Amino acid sequence: MLMNWIKRAAWLCVLIFAQALILSAQVAPASNTPAPTSSSAESKILPTGKAAFSLPPEKSQPVKIPRFEKPPVIDGKLDDEVWKSAAVFKDFYQVRPGDNLAPSQASEALIGYDSKFLYLAFRAHDEPGKVRATIAKRDNIFDDDFIGVYLDTYNDKRKAFEFFFNPLGVQADAVRTEGSGEDFSVDFVHESKGVVTEQGYTVEVAIPFKSLRYEAGRDKLWGLHVFRSIKRFNDELDSWMPLSRERTGTLSQEGYIAGLENLSTERTLEIIPSLTISETGKRVSSLPVGAAGLDTGRILNKPIELDPGVNVKFQLTPTVTLDFTYNPDFAQIEADQLVVTANQRFPIFFEEKRPFFLEGKDIFQTPILAVHTRAIVDPDYAAKLTGKVGRNTFGLLAASDNFPGGLSVFPEEIRNNPAARPSIERFLDKNATIGVLRLKRDFGKENTLGVIATTYNFIERHNHLGGFDGRFRLDPKTTLSFQVLGTNSRRFFYNPDLNRNVYRTGNAFAYRLTVDSGGRHFGYNFNGEGYTRDYRADVGFISRTNTNRQGWFLRYNTEPKPKADIVQFRYQLQAITSFDWQGRSQRTDFQPMFGLNLQRQTFLTIGYRRAYERLIEEEFGKKRTVARPCDFTGQNNALPPCGFFGPDSERSTFKSSVIAVIGSTPSKKYSFFAQIVRDLHVFDFDFGAGRKFPRVSPAALQFGQGAPLDPGPGNLWNIQTSFSYKPTDALRASLDYTKQRLVRNDTHRVAFDENIFAFRTTYQFTRFTFVRARVDYSTLRSNLRGQFLLGWTPNPGTAFYAGYNDDMTRNGFSPFTGQLEPGFRRNGRSFFIKMSYLFRRSF
Repeated sequence: MLMNWIKRAAWLCVLIFAQALILSAQVAPASNTPAPTSSSAESKILPTGKAAFSLPPEKSQPVKIPRFEKPPVIDGKLDDEVWKSAAVFKDFYQVRPGDNLAPSQASEALIGYDSKFLYLAFRAHDEPGKVRATIAKRDNIFDDDFIGVYLDTYNDKRKAFEFFFNPLGVQADAVRTEGSGEDFSVDFVHESKGVVTEQGYTVEVAIPFKSLRYEAGRDKLWGLHVFRSIKRFNDELDSWMPLSRERTGTLSQEGYIAGLENLSTERTLEIIPSLTISETGKRVSSLPVGAAGLDTGRILNKPIELDPGVNVKFQLTPTVTLDFTYNPDFAQIEADQLVVTANQRFPIFFEEKRPFFLEGKDIFQTPILAVHTRAIVDPDYAAKLTGKVGRNTFGLLAASDNFPGGLSVFPEEIRNNPAARPSIERFLDKNATIGVLRLKRDFGKENTLGVIATTYNFIERHNHLGGFDGRFRLDPKTTLSFQVLGTNSRRFFYNPDLNRNVYRTGNAFAYRLTVDSGGRHFGYNFNGEGYTRDYRADVGFISRTNTNRQGWFLRYNTEPKPKADIVQFRYQLQAITSFDWQGRSQRTDFQPMFGLNLQRQTFLTIGYRRAYERLIEEEFGKKRTVARPCDFTGQNNALPPCGFFGPDSERSTFKSSVIAVIGSTPSKKYSFFAQIVRDLHVFDFDFGAGRKFPRVSPAALQFGQGAPLDPGPGNLWNIQTSFSYKPTDALRASLDYTKQRLVRNDTHRVAFDENIFAFRTTYQFTRFTFVRARVDYSTLRSNLRGQFLLGWTPNPGTAFYAGYNDDMTRNGFSPFTGQLEPGFRRNGRSFFIKMSYLFRRSF
């Protein structure tokens, strides 16, 4: 059966590739071809609004950007004489919630350039006192009014730089990849200032060309979008270019600018040295090894640590960049958010946060997460070469990770046992070597083919991955994307027949296919993906193997009515089925949803889900066979325990869920969100949830916690709420609450009850100086974590942080005695100072 699946997938790939070749023969030439001429563009009918209309000449032809003889002063006032010679972009359209209607307020953008900078200016007209503006953190401006641009600097309709600004000039920058969305984790060096006036607000911006990757010169065009958001008008979005709802994609509907010639072609070197000074205390045993007595623990402070690092960036050309890093680490600055881990079968995904790995991340993104740099846990050093030459995009990454050779990866009983130390000596202080190669080729107007290869090598753990992917526009509404991967691994795999890990070679296969179509009212999405049992991506991320998942998503939206109480109705239907490579069903979901969009950025969604889920013993533990029997009773110590308790090697349940979601921003000072899900007959996998909530299955209650797993259905509350408050322009606070409580149907016992509270508050003294407090509390872990941070971040690369982290337990269990400890106990604390500085020089 496996070979049949591989043959089918191979034929599917052949058909996709053939379709790509047909498309490449039919579509127009690739990127940076001139836009349509005036006569042809004026005849182009745009199916936007309730009636089709033609693009006006000033938007159908490239706008020539004038060269400034004198740079403007970036103070937000727009009073420099040079702005009178700038190119003007006006006559915007309201594209949300309206459909290319007249905007509520007028907007205007001005653009000019010199050899080193691209200059932007914005006039956003508004009523006095109505503008929403706060002293926000970088990239956190989208609760304010804002204005900005997309710059498609290769004119390939595939990727663009985003630069947005709130009325005070606070920046939000990102990379937008068509089909993948926006990535605001990247930061680009540029200068901006904004001023709120009686007529609205004005913003001035200077973007160094060396902060961009681009092609420029005679006959080279850039794609351009200009957007403005007015929050109080139900999150109104205005656009310089009209956007048709009869086609998907934003960059495919961009305008064009020209005339960017004789730019400085200096090579730029950036060096960002960093230094972290920290003192850490950790709770350790208060008794000598082997001593008897009450062990309450004590805090042991380690000596002050100095942890230097450096990031180096060398811009070889405007399109090619070489990066190097030594000891990158920002773990102290922003810890991962607490999440519910009880009753979780599969790994939980966490985003990358380290600046070195964020730069150029979009190049390595593929439909399947073949590259996720969080897999490079603690690199000593890494290097990266990325860029685009003509139609070809490439990326090369190499890293050396010392995490697999650290003591922390081994169980505590081995780390603390001198007799067991020789068994791990050959792993200690050894590094994993990691490599990634990515190539992409653009053809036609919006089509791409690419290949990717990764390698991960450590002692008794070797993984190699390779494959190809593509994205094609089939028509104005429909896109198709796919990826096919093969992997070769030499490592330990769990063998359910033997109930142990076996060192062997495993070859595997993975695929993903997505067809997405959108329209004014109706849209659909089909996606299918699969991973064979031995699939591993040690440089990427995968939650489940030996599975195939196929899903349909249908939606219907009514015509929006921006002035009505009910702006829009939404209807959605989702159907998903999954099965393993042996043809056995795993899960089926059917979920209709109904929603309303109301005034004041308010929405309400209700839905119902009916699902079937099936569990198979070998996914959890030993597989029972005639040749290798096992104990499913929990009483026969002569046999190894089976994966499941009882005579049945499978479990199944029919689950029903009721879903309600609501969110609103009634004013600029506060907003709220709530999602409540009631799941009936959802599985308790019988993992237990620590000392507070041991296993409560019939098997565990009768035969103890060591009995075989006995999964069974129960009823679950799943609640998520969030409330944010901004009493002043400089102060903002938020409180998030997550609750999950599962009660088994058979024993009527609570399998787990988790409540997570997350409080965050930030005070911005200026755009660049802030103080932040963050407190997280988990009732399941009885854990209270606090982080207090003073920061100064004048530009990407230059920063100063001083912080204190604390980790405490309230009414928890002692790590030394296992006994309940009433009150608060400190587990650890740390003080740190982290500083970095950007040195930037051009040659």
